[in-house]
Amino acid sequence: MTMTNAPEKRRWITDWNPDDETFWRAGGARVARRNLIWSILAEHLGFSVWLLWSVVVVSLPAAGFDFGVDQLFWLVAVPNLFGAFMRIPYTAAVARFGGRNWTTVSAALLLVPLGLLTYCVTTPGTPYELFLLAAITAGFGGGNFASSMANISYFYPDRYKGTALGLNAAGGNIGVAVVQFLVPLVIGVGVIGTAQSDGLWLHNAPLLWIVPVVVAAVCAWRYMDNLAVSRTPLRVQLRALRSKHCWIMSGLYIGTFGSFIGYSAAFPLVIKAEFPDMSALWLAALGPLVGSVARPFGGWLSDRSTGARVTNWSFAGMGLGAISAVAALSVGSFGWFFASFLALFVLSGVGNGSTFRMIPAIYRAEAATSDGPEATAALDLARKRSAAVIGFSSAVGALGGFAIPRGFGASLAATGSVDTALLVFVVVYAGCGVANWWFYQRTVLTTRLPSLAHARV
Repeated sequence: MTMTNAPEKRRWITDWNPDDETFWRAGGARVARRNLIWSILAEHLGFSVWLLWSVVVVSLPAAGFDFGVDQLFWLVAVPNLFGAFMRIPYTAAVARFGGRNWTTVSAALLLVPLGLLTYCVTTPGTPYELFLLAAITAGFGGGNFASSMANISYFYPDRYKGTALGLNAAGGNIGVAVVQFLVPLVIGVGVIGTAQSDGLWLHNAPLLWIVPVVVAAVCAWRYMDNLAVSRTPLRVQLRALRSKHCWIMSGLYIGTFGSFIGYSAAFPLVIKAEFPDMSALWLAALGPLVGSVARPFGGWLSDRSTGARVTNWSFAGMGLGAISAVAALSVGSFGWFFASFLALFVLSGVGNGSTFRMIPAIYRAEAATSDGPEATAALDLARKRSAAVIGFSSAVGALGGFAIPRGFGASLAATGSVDTALLVFVVVYAGCGVANWWFYQRTVLTTRLPSLAHARV
């Protein structure tokens, strides 16, 4: 393992081969673990800032900002839309600037949405359009996920990739639960500034994350590394988008991660709309918490079974969970409804881990068809394409985080309930399950229409 002779502030590792067991034991594992730890911190804060609006919007009417229900759902939806698009350049940024350099920059960018939100809630009469702009910039936090996952995918050998990516993603996802637990607590405490209404200091929400964000940026710069192997030309990354598997996995990821982030963003408002007498909105944080914890379990299961099998069971369970939530609404049972959503969160978390485990397995299976001297080059190209597809599919998948809140908002506006939206989601899960089976599990009709079931993807 060697580094360039450049100063520490420009540190690059030029020799990285984690699949070599001797290399891995001699220090590779230690370096990978150190980068994983600081990557998790930065990504965790990115998710916290990204989903900050999901809990702040519930208190905006009480703070004197008289916005309608549909306007509030827009405020929790647009960070996900912008975050989805930001994931594409964020993925390319790792290949262009290096994982350590870009993690530092992306962490520092989180100060922008925090500053704008602070201004909006502390300035009486702030127009809705400025709130919308502030919410859009929260999407910077959503971009962090793609660059973090693409970067960490280079550090670990194939045999540990599912678990490592699962831990990295789970550490980030837990940021959603943390923000939804802490914000209801801190906005009721007067520390600095003037309350927006009796007993409500909304500006505490963004201010709480400023110091941790600065710490994350400094620590990423000080303790992380850039890998020369990650420096993939843009044309190679774009070539990966021509693969049908890139688009198939992106669609599946809408069903898994899109569900997780969409339900996370909308759940507090959904509870408020369907059960207005429910005051303990902090309960909504339990959903993203259990979903985050379940994510590495999905990767772990996939490492021992197959990602496609775990993914299909996840989609089947999510369809049943959504039907159960509709049944709970029909009888007005909050306990039943809440339990159904917890199941949705757990299963989406498991599916998140399993779908991301599938991506490197798919491209490794395609590379395995090469023999001789071409095999090493094919495997190297497979890793580069896997990283590109991981980032791109995470961008497409995050669009579910926009579609689900908007679906709930439209359903409430049209029918007064979210049950119609949930039934539409059931159809989507069924379609995802069929696509996953057809391309990665099917053992029939493979002579004319091949599948990758033989490779245990």
